[in-house]
Amino acid sequence: MTGIRGKVLVLFVVPLILYVSLLSFMPLMEPDESRYSAIPSAMNKSGDYVLPRLKEAVYIEKPPLAYWATALSFKIFGENEFSSRLFVGLCAWGCILLVYSMGRFFHDERTGLYGAAVLTTSLFHFAIGHINILDMPVALFLSLAIWAGYRYCAAGERKEWLYLSYLASALAFLTKGLIGIVFPAAVIVIWLIAIKRWRDIFKLLSPLGIFIFLVVALPWPLLAQQAHGDFFRFFFIQEHLQRYATTMHHRNEPVYYYIPILIAGTLPWCAFLWLALKGKAAIWKGAGFFRKEELLFLLTWAGFITIFFSLSSSKLIPYIAAVFPPLSLLMGRTFRLYDEKPFDRSAGSRLRTGSVEGWFSRGQLPVIFQSLLFIVALAVAPFVDKERPVTLWWPWIAVPVVAQLAMIFLPGYVRRRTGRNWFVTVYIIAALFLGSLVFPLAHFLSPYKSALVLVQAVKKYVPADQVLYQYDMSLYGVDFYGRMRTPVVDDIGEVRYGSEFLPPAERAGYFLTSPEFFQLLRSRRETYCATKGRDRVERLRKEMPQLTVLWDNQYYYLLKVEN
Repeated sequence: MTGIRGKVLVLFVVPLILYVSLLSFMPLMEPDESRYSAIPSAMNKSGDYVLPRLKEAVYIEKPPLAYWATALSFKIFGENEFSSRLFVGLCAWGCILLVYSMGRFFHDERTGLYGAAVLTTSLFHFAIGHINILDMPVALFLSLAIWAGYRYCAAGERKEWLYLSYLASALAFLTKGLIGIVFPAAVIVIWLIAIKRWRDIFKLLSPLGIFIFLVVALPWPLLAQQAHGDFFRFFFIQEHLQRYATTMHHRNEPVYYYIPILIAGTLPWCAFLWLALKGKAAIWKGAGFFRKEELLFLLTWAGFITIFFSLSSSKLIPYIAAVFPPLSLLMGRTFRLYDEKPFDRSAGSRLRTGSVEGWFSRGQLPVIFQSLLFIVALAVAPFVDKERPVTLWWPWIAVPVVAQLAMIFLPGYVRRRTGRNWFVTVYIIAALFLGSLVFPLAHFLSPYKSALVLVQAVKKYVPADQVLYQYDMSLYGVDFYGRMRTPVVDDIGEVRYGSEFLPPAERAGYFLTSPEFFQLLRSRRETYCATKGRDRVERLRKEMPQLTVLWDNQYYYLLKVEN
């Protein structure tokens, strides 16, 4: 993987295909993607870019930078899946370019390309890079802030790197709050202490850097506090300190929660580590891995973020997105050394002796296991939940299954036949697998994780002048796709706080309890509502026997209630 062709392939062609061209093939998923699409859509409609709003209620759990970027994308490309995810996809691409730059700095361009290739085709980065949530944008800005801080601390670097670190920290703050300040500072300080350069900590304090940070980060919280008097308390105390330290969101995962995520997130590459590391002494002899200070920096970066969230009372899978750039660089360097290790092509004649290069050697066992695991997961997915039938499944998974079978056999075969191209073979197969995975996932998830199919039924069965109620559910995608505002019954959820600041009449009309809704049903000749699950349909039928199911897909139901 050298020369201009390798550079174009790894840094432009494959990322363009994986992180831009595939963005529109899956409808927006509930609740996150539709939420983070509805908010910028509302910003464009209202012209208020200070206070985010969800279902017309103030929603200040997160800062607005990603909303602003998506709102701009909507203005340019229209409101659709592509424009909704574009900022996230570009940020994922940005992380790839950053890893390349890091590899070039530590070693050379080739190391940068290997690290970038690993990140591009890692399962976690691909998955989070296709979902309109805040974690990939904040991962880019955090990574940039940490890296710029390191470059400043490295011998002979210019102060422009420190200013860039402050700027990236400000952008990270405007994306997801205080971690934009805490993480870059903590990683650099801990690393400086670890390498016994603690006196350099004071050099990180820069009046100009602080000025840059404040100019970028401070206006929004001041404007938000001016527009909403409870902003400081809710945003900084409740959504940062209490969210981290308590189980206020009813999540209490174990401390080891992120360990399997780190393993699964680096697939397929972590499955090849055993093979690459079996000849560790021969691989690294005379070539060099990373200098001690460099290795400590990368491990501090990945370790601090993982430990920070592991100790939190609130854990979600995407939180550790910023861990994968340093891990990818470490793995990329490892695979580069393995890929360049002299290979005896006559070893192919010793397959039966269990040589390291054999298809079924012990080093190959993790690869076989992960490929079979993917194949089994794809095969059984439609049968896990009988209430969610999926038809014509095998044609959708044919390509990813073939890719996983090729992952077992083809890289070793190419290496034995040519003595090279092992890494690029794994890379291309991994890219093919991940890219082809989008289509079966869209086919499988669309009827049950997206409101699009329900909105299509609403347009067909509900008169345009009728209000649609959501009973015991709240799909933000109904409002986004349907260009409507739907009242919600019972499932107020995360807009409860903001709804308290609405005028009483508006709150009573759009956020109802079940008794209030049943009373409303009895006062009207006909009412249309949507719900989820057969049990909710039967609950409604007990109250209102004159209920007709206009449409359903055995998961979502569109109902007409007559009195």
